[in-house]
Amino acid sequence: MTSQPSLAKEDATQPHKGNGAPSTGGSNGSPGSDGLKAGLKNRHLSMIAIGGVIGAGLFVGSSSGIAAAGPAILISYALVGVLVVFVMRMLGEMAAANPASGSFSEYADRALGRWAGFTIGWLYWFFWVVVLAVEATAGAVILEGWIPAVPQWGWALIVMVVLTATNLVSVGSYGEFEFWFAGIKVVAIGAFVVIGFLAVFGFLPGSDNPGAGFAHLTDTGGFLPNGAGAILTGVLMVVFSFMGSEIVTLAAGESEDPQRAVTKATNSVIWRIAVFYLGSIFVVLTLLPWNDKSIVDKGSYVAALDSIGIPHAGQIMNVIVLTAVLSCLNSGLYTASRMAFSLGGRGDAPKSFAKVERNGVPRVAILASVVFGFVAVGANYLWEDTVFLFLLNSSGAVALFVWLVIAITQLKMRGIILRESPEKLVVKMWLFPVLTWLTIGMIVFICGYMLVDDAGREQMLPSLGVAALVLVIAVARERMRAARR
Repeated sequence: MTSQPSLAKEDATQPHKGNGAPSTGGSNGSPGSDGLKAGLKNRHLSMIAIGGVIGAGLFVGSSSGIAAAGPAILISYALVGVLVVFVMRMLGEMAAANPASGSFSEYADRALGRWAGFTIGWLYWFFWVVVLAVEATAGAVILEGWIPAVPQWGWALIVMVVLTATNLVSVGSYGEFEFWFAGIKVVAIGAFVVIGFLAVFGFLPGSDNPGAGFAHLTDTGGFLPNGAGAILTGVLMVVFSFMGSEIVTLAAGESEDPQRAVTKATNSVIWRIAVFYLGSIFVVLTLLPWNDKSIVDKGSYVAALDSIGIPHAGQIMNVIVLTAVLSCLNSGLYTASRMAFSLGGRGDAPKSFAKVERNGVPRVAILASVVFGFVAVGANYLWEDTVFLFLLNSSGAVALFVWLVIAITQLKMRGIILRESPEKLVVKMWLFPVLTWLTIGMIVFICGYMLVDDAGREQMLPSLGVAALVLVIAVARERMRAARR
């Protein structure tokens, strides 16, 4: 292994801390040292951590996974859930030691080199600004169904403008909106799991579903109706719905107690994934046979609620999905802007991105992110099958790239932390380095499987192309910097 870069010594492998934008938390971990205000309260961070794993993809995408793998989709969710738990544990170890607005991008910058922080930082920013367009369009579809007088593009514009204004006011306003958005999602999923389990075992008064216990897990072609290979297909279909768990590590730098927030979020990720993902999907699969047509036609959660006899299940789910969409938009804009802010502070983006206004928000970084989001929304309406499809596919595998970089970075950062500030190692990755290497192997395997899977290849190849382009730019920049020295 090559020599470890130092936390104390600022060199070419460390983020530049000039331009008024040092690393959030600084050397002593104090929040706000980069001009960002510590405006997020502990309750904000707690709900961001809980709600971060509940994306709109869970509500609208789970039906296709069930159709592909049957009850075995539970194994797919469990495998990806374990992967996310490991990644979050590794990220939590680094974030608790040094909370930073750029999170894993800054850690990669320090541990692997400027090229790594630049590449993964811009890819992550690109992922979230494309997500802005996807979620704005999804929200607009629901809102147009309720109020058709306003065209779909008008609703997309409205929700983007409102949430941009929210992020521009203060980080506290973002936190407050996200607290309530995430709270609705958490309550909805929690209620669904409780009511569903009561109906499964016949304890729900007035239920239209007789309750078959665990019978539906095996009574229609067995637990693996489409074969063991369908588990891997299911993994590819559900892996991207977990993206967002890492947001709390970016937000922690603007909280009252970053180390405590990160530690708490990291320790709770296991039960969050178990309850919200495995618990809710388990309820769907035990209430209905996996091949019930209503699961695909109506969506898995609406079909489950309809089977119980919950009135207006479709509209109830539309409200919940809209909340999830707005939550994702709100967090996506926040996350993209903070990554842009971090890149600006390290000299890897325009310096104006690192400028902080009096209210403690990086206005230029927010506006730059939302402008690209508006461009992507326009592409969705004007060139849905060409430009927007390319944007969507080329960002599709970024989640895997981010997780891979986190794991590789943690291999080196553990030694840096132990040498420079061992007292900050309050969160530790289990069985280091064995589980870290296992995680790396799992991610590489999934990436490889995507290349041989027809649907996966449509996302992996464009994503690799964009990643290669950004990497070439990063390396060229480093060589130009070296030539000037």
